[in-house]
Amino acid sequence: MLEFLLAHFDHFGVERVCSGIGAPNIYEYLREVEKIPERSDIAELIKSAKDHTKAIVEPALDQKNPSALWRATVEMLVSILGAEAGNLALKVFATGGVYVAGGVAMHLIEFLRKPEFMEAFSKKGRFQDLMQRIPVHVISARRWWERRPTA
Repeated sequence: MLEFLLAHFDHFGVERVCSGIGAPNIYEYLREVEKIPERSDIAELIKSAKDHTKAIVEPALDQKNPSALWRATVEMLVSILGAEAGNLALKVFATGGVYVAGGVAMHLIEFLRKPEFMEAFSKKGRFQDLMQRIPVHVISARRWWERRPTA
């Protein structure tokens, strides 16, 4: 995937695959490189959407209209997000917990609750036992801090 993304961007940062803006990048990679087939109705839906991330992520949760490509995209995004959150927790020794926030976290909360997220988070070799004890929280408030103007 790194080679694929470097061909599209001058610079590659982890946010290109583990945030909301990453969903379309993962989707394109899985479609073009891994050759997971895309249904024509889905291609049109994404193409016409104002927000490509939303057009990819929200339908992946719909059990009535399953798409292997949607599902694989979300599963990969969640796995990368879990691994990167775990990397950060280990770097800063965040034994008090890690807080995940943002629109993608709220949209993917059902996937974040699945074991795959925590497996990716805690899969850190000899530090795995430590990682399994670190709590992970998803911030669900739309606004947790408000700046009030001074008089």
